Amino acid sequence: MKGALGNIMKQAQEMQANLQKAQEELANLEVAGESGGGMVTVLMTGRHDVRRVTIDASLMAEDKEMLEDLVAAAVNDAVRKVEQESQQKLSGLTAGLSLPGGLKLPF
Repeated sequence: MKGALGNIMKQAQEMQANLQKAQEELANLEVAGESGGGMVTVLMTGRHDVRRVTIDASLMAEDKEMLEDLVAAAVNDAVRKVEQESQQKLSGLTAGLSLPGGLKLPF
């Protein structure tokens, strides 16, 4: 029994180290969200910080409301991509664990 508990503790420590590494990688991740066929691009980090917004010059002559909608759509696209990357990276960490049903880890 003592060996089993030690093994579980070791696995928990390894998982915690892997989780921390994955979170650091996600923080450094950059994704590009787009809208209007690439006419508006938003560069976002894994922490949901917007690094850059690029707007095609041809849109400057367009309706302000349309431009605002395109920027919002590009931000939403970037958020979805960050969430997808996060889910893929973090789901691999719990793949080998036998967790009780309904138990949620803090990620």
